[in-house]
Amino acid sequence: MTSHTAPAAGPAAGPAAGAPTGDHPDRSFPRLHPRPARGWVNDPNGIVFADGRWHVFFQYNPASARHHRIHWGHVSSADLVCWEAHSIALAPQEGGPDAYGCWTGVVTLDAGTPTAVYSGVEDGSGRSQVTLARGSADLGEWTQEGVVAAGMPDDPRVVAVRDPFLFEFAGRRWAIQGAGLDTGQAALLLYGADDLAAWEYHGIWLTSEEPVAAGLPAANVWECPQLVRSGDAWVAVVSLWRDHELTGVGHLVGSLALDEATGLPVFSPRAHGITDLGGSFYAPQAVQAGDRVLVWGWAKEVAPPGVRGRTEQDCDAAGWSGLLTFPRELRVRDDLEGTVELAPARELAALRADELPGPPAPAHDGAARLALPDQAEAVLTGTGAVRLMLAGATVWSGEVAEGEELRVLVDASLIEVYRSGGAATTLRAYPEGAEEYGLELGAGVKAKAWRLAVPA
Repeated sequence: MTSHTAPAAGPAAGPAAGAPTGDHPDRSFPRLHPRPARGWVNDPNGIVFADGRWHVFFQYNPASARHHRIHWGHVSSADLVCWEAHSIALAPQEGGPDAYGCWTGVVTLDAGTPTAVYSGVEDGSGRSQVTLARGSADLGEWTQEGVVAAGMPDDPRVVAVRDPFLFEFAGRRWAIQGAGLDTGQAALLLYGADDLAAWEYHGIWLTSEEPVAAGLPAANVWECPQLVRSGDAWVAVVSLWRDHELTGVGHLVGSLALDEATGLPVFSPRAHGITDLGGSFYAPQAVQAGDRVLVWGWAKEVAPPGVRGRTEQDCDAAGWSGLLTFPRELRVRDDLEGTVELAPARELAALRADELPGPPAPAHDGAARLALPDQAEAVLTGTGAVRLMLAGATVWSGEVAEGEELRVLVDASLIEVYRSGGAATTLRAYPEGAEEYGLELGAGVKAKAWRLAVPA
């Protein structure tokens, strides 16, 4: 739900185009990632595959580039490359449980009917209720009747709840929500959700005091919880909210089993990790896609230290803020550490257009420099140091190790770095004028690069 104090709405952005666009006056606007031309975008929501298309919803304020009166935007794609925009799916309903905003949630089929299950926020207090909306068969039209499936638990220990997520296990449908406790610890709450309109509360399921979970960075609330299966392992992904700051995303790898005494599922973590190493990634949503798990995240307007960024006022002037990352494939490696690996969705290879010429001869310091256009991908192998530069500032730096591969994907102001066998890194930077991205490659690093473009 990304619950931060909502500022007053900024300058009006006018009617939302609602469509991804490659023709935008702001050079930093992404051309390959679907989002409306104007307005605020944050958490991905309700990702579902139906009738041959991926439907991706997202938190959206069409009126300004500020987090306020959150709606659900909607795009869909048959191939994860070419996207079609749809009209707004959900909007705050006066007098309803979502009068202040339709915040994070999922979409499921309930007896064949597409159903959005989301945090409805009634007022500025931020307290949420699990709210339902029913969709048409093509997910193009939605009916909001104020159905509340679960309110705030009657448990004095629980002081914050948000962001429902559904999963199936042992022949039943279950739900979790992120929570904060009166001790200052973060938690997950468990529900039975066989009756989607009337959840059964089963209490605090997991807390940040659990020995493995305690290895994650401290948080007061675990937001946007996800629980998915990769091979034989289960992965819980949580966004870390601490003292009104969005501090990152972590994961727990473990097993899921049914407790014979209670009949309830029990998640037992055995490893923990950071899901994305950049400062711009938050509130991902994960979805089972056959034998793989796909993940989208929110890319915030936060640049690395020393790199030109954007203020709220800059975003007001540009008329837009935030976007979703490329879809990523998540898998748990078969190692003792339970390492989580993230890679670009395989479909994204279709974006590769012209192959770029290789870097010129190395400079006197032994480093080669490869210029990249605003939409580009570079695949790096070999061994040595790498830096991605813009306007003399280091956007990202790292090392390529023997036998591994680094993939750097650039779309205007969004940079996504993927290291084979490990976490991703999401970054923001804002090219201006004649500036261009450049990769500085150590003497042992090999590069292959392409200009990226949506296929005609």
